[in-house]
Amino acid sequence: MFKTLFQRFGQASLVALGLSLALNAQAQPTNVTYLLPAPPNSPAFAPWIIAKEKGYYASKDLNLEFIAAKGGVDVAKQVGAGNAMLGGALGDTPIVVRANGIPVRAVAVLGAGGVTMVATNAAENINSISDLKGKTMTVMSYSDTTYYALLASLRKAGLSKTDVNVQAAGPAGVWQLFSANKAQAMAGVPDWVVNAEEAGLQIKLIPQEQIFESMAQAIIASDDAIKNHPEVIRGVVQATLQGMQDIIQDPHAAAVTFAKAVPAYAGKEASLEKTFKLYVEHVYANQSVLGRIDPARLDKVRKFYVSEGIVAKEPALDELYTNQFIETTTAAQ
Repeated sequence: MFKTLFQRFGQASLVALGLSLALNAQAQPTNVTYLLPAPPNSPAFAPWIIAKEKGYYASKDLNLEFIAAKGGVDVAKQVGAGNAMLGGALGDTPIVVRANGIPVRAVAVLGAGGVTMVATNAAENINSISDLKGKTMTVMSYSDTTYYALLASLRKAGLSKTDVNVQAAGPAGVWQLFSANKAQAMAGVPDWVVNAEEAGLQIKLIPQEQIFESMAQAIIASDDAIKNHPEVIRGVVQATLQGMQDIIQDPHAAAVTFAKAVPAYAGKEASLEKTFKLYVEHVYANQSVLGRIDPARLDKVRKFYVSEGIVAKEPALDELYTNQFIETTTAAQ
């Protein structure tokens, strides 16, 4: 009798152990390599950093590892080659790489605005794009999306690139030369605008409606990942958009969270908050459904890239994006 009881107890223990192991196996998060176009400690990547810090990816049973690539095009190439399932680039990037046969598309775009801002030295009294004629201005490089947006903005105002002395100065020089009064204007991202301002320069921004409607930052994925791992893509998209929503709702609290996640920014929360407010006002704003890609806007950018010879052939519009992972019932607050 005792033997039978012990046998039953042993069998029950084995069953319990098996269930426990099975539950633990189910609870193990999926490891996801996510490529970023630059080191992940930049405020530009705050939606991702905040989403990880606050456990939004973990709540989707995902464990994201951020790895820096060499720009958005490199991210797209690596994702297209299957070296990572997802990555970050600008919404314009699929236009460039798809034309070269790289099978990636945007699955979310973080904002209805473009990331390109044109900042001017307030002392120069530059009030419009047309006022840039004859001026010197800086950009990061001649192959960066902010430069392409500048070219399109000049053309929109009836100017050509030869009407302005545009200097490629790199990611630090772009704002350092500007803040040192060696250029009257700068085309760049909100982070650099705050950098120049904190270096002591009085800045005036060209109204955003005069800037060409390029795209905000995007999450890109390969056609293969979209087809075979849709649950992972959806989880990453929704968690990242939750991080973006936190910034929109409370830039100050978001700055505190970011500084906690990236200790190099401890004590710089006020500066971070200024940067986040620029993103909220100029990039994230007016997106009726968070993350949704506007086909009409993407088409306009696509046509510009072809007209300028940036890409040799026009990729099909429906191969550049998908909105299947966007919760269209959730409007932006």
